Amino acid sequence: MGMAPTGPFLVPARFVSPVTLRVVLRLNGDVLQDGPTGDMIFDVARLIEYASAITELCPGGPLMTGNPAGNGAHYNRCLQPDDILEGEITGLGIQRNRCVAGAE
Repeated sequence: MGMAPTGPFLVPARFVSPVTLRVVLRLNGDVLQDGPTGDMIFDVARLIEYASAITELCPGGPLMTGNPAGNGAHYNRCLQPDDILEGEITGLGIQRNRCVAGAE
């Protein structure tokens, strides 16, 4: 099972530059990921080109890009109940999520 939290708002592309955004992930206040979108292996235009060749993209639909270096496997740590994840993207704000234990 994975996770892909998204915020309550989408920002139209005309208001942001997809190559100058900073993506940050904090776990319990510690920075685990911090990188600019300009460092992505494939830029947003290339991702849109590729995705639109294999599926229909609809206005307002999200396109997940992946993340900067430094995921959980890199730190040899899995999320635990009560961990607080904070995701931040330049100009879009911070989203906080508290982890809860799954049903047994």
